[in-house]
Amino acid sequence: MTKEQRTVVRYSDCFKLQVVEEIEKNGLSIGACRQKYGIGGAYTIQKWLLQFGKQHLLNKIFRVETREEIDELKRLRAENKALKEAYAELSLHHKCSEKVIEVADELFDLDLKKKYEQELSIYFKGKKR
Repeated sequence: MTKEQRTVVRYSDCFKLQVVEEIEKNGLSIGACRQKYGIGGAYTIQKWLLQFGKQHLLNKIFRVETREEIDELKRLRAENKALKEAYAELSLHHKCSEKVIEVADELFDLDLKKKYEQELSIYFKGKKR
């Protein structure tokens, strides 16, 4: 299996400034500049904007939340954590129960597992999902 060789492209400071000025003065988007000049890197132009002190041209996302939303998010995270812990405990309990049934089957030469599964299937048939 051969590795594909990548070519490294280095841009001069003059070229970088030209691209940054075009974004600033002409209002060209970063994606449009990448296409126009054939710049391959996804974050190359963003790095140039930071390098030349033009952070105000970068796309920024601001998230505005109310106090209630923040509190609800904390509550939901706590609830999610509690549910995960409860699930882990129940899962462990279930595995232990299955192991006990398996060992009892071997010791007493019974088929408790089959009877257990039949009882479960009867229980779940009665409930609608």
